[in-house]
Amino acid sequence: MTSGSAMIAISGLTKSFGSHAVLKGVDLEISRGESLVIIGGSGTGKSVTLKCILGLLRPDGGQILIRGQDVTRLSGAKREAVMADVGMLFQGAALFDSLPVWENVAFGLIQSKSMPRKQAKARAYEVLAQVGLEEDIAQMNPAELSGGMQKRVGLARAIATTPDIIFFDEPTTGLDPIMAGMINELIVERVRELGATTLTITHDMKSARQIADKIAMIYQGKIIWCGAAGEIDSSDNPYIEQFIHGEIAGPIQLDA
Repeated sequence: MTSGSAMIAISGLTKSFGSHAVLKGVDLEISRGESLVIIGGSGTGKSVTLKCILGLLRPDGGQILIRGQDVTRLSGAKREAVMADVGMLFQGAALFDSLPVWENVAFGLIQSKSMPRKQAKARAYEVLAQVGLEEDIAQMNPAELSGGMQKRVGLARAIATTPDIIFFDEPTTGLDPIMAGMINELIVERVRELGATTLTITHDMKSARQIADKIAMIYQGKIIWCGAAGEIDSSDNPYIEQFIHGEIAGPIQLDA
């Protein structure tokens, strides 16, 4: 059962690929303005959950409500309308190599919001400054940027449309600890300014602790623990204990 006050509410979500069941009944709620982080190892269902929410995969069963609308039963223009105010920071930044940085940032403004290019360019420069990038970066190509800069450009693109929901897919993957901390801090600051609701998937506990209001752990296709970020170290859940301490011995069984 889901709450009518939740910005995102997932209940009974299932997804299989052939005979392999990945999601076995995921239940989650994210309140307006809340930052939820889903943690878990590789192959546990984090990415599949996110792809089902985004509409990249069609779930086999269950319900996904975004602002009270069941997006699992929407397609085409109706689904696009619901997702119009959603931002996304992809794992590898996923920038368009053929476009300069500012056009990458302005892409959603021009394509989805039909904003005039001059206005969109000005907005792109504005949000690039918000993520700590100088003006000369705007005319560069993504391939000329470091990994940390590309992540910041990806964050700028995610917030350019002032979305009320933002998804983050492994936002610090491939970054050194200092740059990862900087990206996490930028995420927290920009999300707070927007008042956005966010869902992040990661296996990085340092990131989870830094950006989450609430943390949920997924294992073998189900949420096995969910609570306030500050409670995770005293959860007394053996799965949580093994995961956050990176221990080999424990209830979590890894495929060799």
